[in-house]
Amino acid sequence: MVLEATMIVVDNSESSRNGDYVPSRWEAQSDAVNMIFSAKTQANPESSVGLMSMGGKGPEMLVTLTTDFGKVLDGMHRTKIRGSTYLATGIQIAGLALKHRQNKSQKQRIIVFTCSTIHEDEPSLVKLAKKMKKNGVSVDFVAFGDLDPDNTKKLEVFSETVNSGDGSHLVIIPPGPSLLSDHLLSSAILGGDGSAPRGGEDGVGGAGESGGGFEFGVDPSADPELALALRMSMEEEKARQEKENKAKNETAREPDLEGIPEEGGESQPLLDPSGDASGSGGAPATEDRKDKEDDPDKMDTA
Repeated sequence: MVLEATMIVVDNSESSRNGDYVPSRWEAQSDAVNMIFSAKTQANPESSVGLMSMGGKGPEMLVTLTTDFGKVLDGMHRTKIRGSTYLATGIQIAGLALKHRQNKSQKQRIIVFTCSTIHEDEPSLVKLAKKMKKNGVSVDFVAFGDLDPDNTKKLEVFSETVNSGDGSHLVIIPPGPSLLSDHLLSSAILGGDGSAPRGGEDGVGGAGESGGGFEFGVDPSADPELALALRMSMEEEKARQEKENKAKNETAREPDLEGIPEEGGESQPLLDPSGDASGSGGAPATEDRKDKEDDPDKMDTA
């Protein structure tokens, strides 16, 4: 698998407070960051992930490149929502962090979450994209929230300029019932097919329901309880179906007894009209008694 050093840049501006994404824009980013970290480190244990924010008074380096998931969780927990975003400055700082990575054999990638208005003009973004491309840095954008045409156009121009060998991607995710991480699981950013997930809408670079290679479409390291519940439900359903099939097969093998006449023809009552036991085709009871009286071998007990 690809050995990468990935810097994740989150949008912690005031716009991330909005609740048009489940459960909110900020919580959706936090969930997606956890999922990206797990996907990258599981693909290659030597890959590392860093975290920084680009809102507030200015971009802030939260976690340098690491393989420790706890540090990333702590960095997200310490981040405060405030101010506006500094997209260009955030990308430049992330590029510097990648330049000073310890393992120079790691490929460089920046994943930027943006959900607010982009204040930088298009020429400055094109200049920055050319610089990133020159330095061999791939830049992925996850655009959600404020998806006005001006924002979308700037991101598309940046992505087209920085793209080298289809190494950079732009994923535009409109509001909907699906989680942000569900879209990313099968997006081009994580090597998916780019199809839209259930309940979502198509976006540029999209996302889908293939589950990113995870069983049931859920990363067990990100949500072990949900993965276990889905697996148990699947096993119970499988056992139920096997039980039903077994019962059907046994029913099919059982002979049909209906329509088979009873032995001796029609059924006879247990007692005849005189109150004596009726036989099943044998001699009457009175004839039996007479036969016994005429029996010469009978012992005389008189």
